[in-house]
Parts: sequence; C-alpha cells; structure tokens
Amino acid sequence: MAADAHAPTASEYIVHHLQHLQNIKQNSIIDFSVVNLDSVAVSVICGVIGLFVLWLAARKATAGVPGRFQAAVELLVEMVDNQAKANIHNAESRKFIAPLALTVFVWIFLMNAMDLLPVDLLPMLWQTAQGDSHAYLRVVPTADLSTTLGLSTGVLLLCFYYSVKIKGAGGWAHELVTAPFGTSKNPIFALILGVVNLLMQIIEYVAKTVSHGMRLFGNMYAGELVFCLIALMGGAAAMSLSGVLLPVGHIIAGSIWAIFHILIITLQAFIFMMLTLIYLGQAHEAH
Repeated sequence: MAADAHAPTASEYIVHHLQHLQNIKQNSIIDFSVVNLDSVAVSVICGVIGLFVLWLAARKATAGVPGRFQAAVELLVEMVDNQAKANIHNAESRKFIAPLALTVFVWIFLMNAMDLLPVDLLPMLWQTAQGDSHAYLRVVPTADLSTTLGLSTGVLLLCFYYSVKIKGAGGWAHELVTAPFGTSKNPIFALILGVVNLLMQIIEYVAKTVSHGMRLFGNMYAGELVFCLIALMGGAAAMSLSGVLLPVGHIIAGSIWAIFHILIITLQAFIFMMLTLIYLGQAHEAH
C-alpha cells in the first residue's frame, strides 16, 4: 500500500491486500451481482499466456532431437496423457478430455504462480496508475473462492454432459435413483429408496464440487497470507532502526517460502487436474 499520512497497521495492511477490485461494493457474503474484476482480468491474461506457450511449443516442435523447451512440454503432455488414459477409458472422450486436462494444469499453474510476484508490486503500480493510494487489486485468481468454485462448477457441468452422453438421459436418470443403495420390487420401498438415492447423489455431487474448489482456494489463500506476513517483516525493518536483523529475516524467510511455494503451486495445479480426470472418469462408469 502506498504511504499515507497515517501508516497502516499490520491488520489494515493485510485487510487491504485481501480486498478485490470489484464492479460494485459487496454488501453480503453471497452476491452474484458482484464481479471481482481483478480475478477475471488476471485469469484471462494467464489463460492467454498458457495457450500461447502451448501453441509456441506445437509450432516449434521438430522430429529431431528436441530442445529443452520442447522436451519439457513433451514430458508434460506425456504425463497428462498417461493420467488421462488411466482414468478415462473411452478413447473418443480422451480426444477432448486430455487436452482439457493439459489446459487446466497449465492455466492453474500460471494463476498460482502469480503468488510468486512481490506482494506489493502490482498493487502499487495499480495505485500509481489510478492516483489512489487505497485502490484495491488482488493478483492471485486462485486465492479467490469465486474463481476456484467457478472452475469446479465447470467440471461438474462436464460430468453431467458425459453422464448423459455415455449412459443416455434415461440411463443416467435411472442411476440417480438406484445408486448407491439399489432399488426394490416393492413400489413403496422402491419410492423410498429412489428418494434416498437421489438425495445421496445430490450430496455427492455438491460435496465433490465444493471440496474441489475449496482445496485449491484454501491452499492459495493461506500462501497469500504468508507472503503478506513476510512483507510486513520488511515494513517493520524499514520503520525501526533497532530491528537490524529483520531485513535479513525478511529475505531469508521470503526466499525459503518462495522456493517451497513453487512446489505448492505445482502440486495444487496437479491435484486439481487429477481430480478433474477422476470425476470425469466416474461420469463414464456405471454404478
């Protein structure tokens, strides 16, 4: 945050960094009229960069000895393709799902990687451009619950699509009221079991979707908070001459966490991709 007549406290600093650039002010916990413009803009930019990188790799691919860039992309593609074959046994479906999984991994990795930028860099540039030292900007889309739940909801819709495509509308509807507890030849018991089965299926779909999005959000949100706390160490060093060791601690802690965070952002992108493949694979299977 840019300096003001009144320097922000640690809590004010963190609260400011956790505010989104929005189209309108949010007045309730759930408000679908509110759009986090920063999350939308950064996610689109990351998506374009990801597509450009994959397009560049395909364009420069050669049949001879691959360079480092081509080799890295080929390893990534092979890894995703192997995971797709292990979870999606329908070869026709894999023609769409495997590239989708690759895109999801690269896109989420790039969005997660925004957390590696200095925590104040882009917000300060935005504040300078706006001429407002209190302008809001968050640059990690996956630390925004609306982004991660939007991604997981997209996976849910694909699960519905493939359930109908593979099993037929009637077959999927029959599965919704007969799994997991089966049915009965007695009409009354069949009705009771059908309602219970349907409720269990709804709970399963909701639980998978919410946990899918919340897992990614929780890890990235926690990482963002840690970077804010590390940044506060540098701020405390600048404000206190007695804290001579704080700059050293700031650099060491920031470096160690950034190195460790590289593993986290990669792992979270991989987990989200794997769960996407698993859920879509389940949509292909009959109970």
